[in-house]
Amino acid sequence: MFENLTEKFQRVYKNLRGEGKLTEEHVNTAMGEIRTALLEADVNVKVVKDLIDRIQIKALGQEVMTSLSPAQQIVKIVRDELMDVLGGQAVKLRFRSQPPSVILMAGLQGSGKTTSSAKLAYWLSRNGHRPQLVSVDVYRPAAREQLKIMAQSAGMPIFEGPPGENSPFELARMARREAIMSGRDVVIVDTAGRLHIDQELMTEMQKLREQLEPTEILFVADAMIGQDAVNSAAEFHKKLGLTGVILTKMDGDARGGAAISIRQVTGQPLKFIGLGEKYEAFEVFHPDRIAGRILGMGDVLSLVEKAEQAMDQRTARDLERKMFSADFSLDDFREQLRQVRKMGPMDQVLAMLPQVGPLQGLGKAKVDERELTHIEAIINSMTKKERNNHQLINGSRRKRIAIGSGTSVQEVNRLLKQYVQARKMMKTFSTGFMGRKLAKMKLDEMLTGGQ
Repeated sequence: MFENLTEKFQRVYKNLRGEGKLTEEHVNTAMGEIRTALLEADVNVKVVKDLIDRIQIKALGQEVMTSLSPAQQIVKIVRDELMDVLGGQAVKLRFRSQPPSVILMAGLQGSGKTTSSAKLAYWLSRNGHRPQLVSVDVYRPAAREQLKIMAQSAGMPIFEGPPGENSPFELARMARREAIMSGRDVVIVDTAGRLHIDQELMTEMQKLREQLEPTEILFVADAMIGQDAVNSAAEFHKKLGLTGVILTKMDGDARGGAAISIRQVTGQPLKFIGLGEKYEAFEVFHPDRIAGRILGMGDVLSLVEKAEQAMDQRTARDLERKMFSADFSLDDFREQLRQVRKMGPMDQVLAMLPQVGPLQGLGKAKVDERELTHIEAIINSMTKKERNNHQLINGSRRKRIAIGSGTSVQEVNRLLKQYVQARKMMKTFSTGFMGRKLAKMKLDEMLTGGQ
């Protein structure tokens, strides 16, 4: 996400590098380029104007630090103002002191509301809550069945209601009663959507709000439709009083206009973003981290959190120890690959790294997940002895491994060559800090296919 915007911002900084002092001419030129970049990213026109005005005032004012270069000054000011536009800091969900709390999910048809309901339940369950799902969409064919399938897939409880019950208000009432009886502390209500905003939809949503007294009314918006999503959120807020927004399909949005605009236009915070189809692909929206991603600074904190959630800590420590010893086998390499892949698609993981120095451009690398599958298949086709001692793998064994893994001898050769190089580098540099860094970079190169 934000690939196009990140690339344009980095071009602005590059043009300022080497300059000794930040002048008015530099600021005006940079502001023109940033304005164009934001408009091309489909950011709301008024939001762009306000943002540029504030950046320009600070860049030409007394707040500039003389210890920073012109490029660094612009980066700092843009980051601070971008964070403010995005909301300043993450806004947590609100809960009742006396459970269950009710979260009402609102949005247009096709925005990803049902999927987001299941993802939110999964996220809550991993963060100390006991959620229960219910669909009150009695209009769209199989809508309630769709949520049921998703809930079962995510391992989340769902209240289905008695057969033939077609009142959204009665379903919601019974679901809340069931949550009380079963000790569930949050009820997530997946409401009906429409292809467009109409009075019938709003009347139903208002009645549900009055009946359930939700602690949260979250609008689910499709980031791919840009300003249309922002405008819809603004309309829903006028009628319902939203408490927050969930932006879906952020992994497919290279522009980012909706994410930057929605807080300023609606006055309500972005609380979560959806980044893929898996239930784990759902993140709290952190304005400071997102500003860092947009500006090419990466998002190392989120990367660390993903690693902590996905990786078995004991296995990770064992692998780290083996990496810098003579014991790092192809078995260990396969385990490291599996641990890293648990964090999500590799291109999303790489996009969280700072796009500077030797890592520049890595965030734009398109990692073919099939190649990673091929690597694992090749190692799986080896015997235990071969994985522990790669020197046993002669020509005939390579042919057998290629046939067994459905790959070619060339691919087997390439993997073995990369493994030997990485192992050699780890052994050579294992005693120093920089050596460990270089060795780790070489291993990362293997994981990404050298991209």
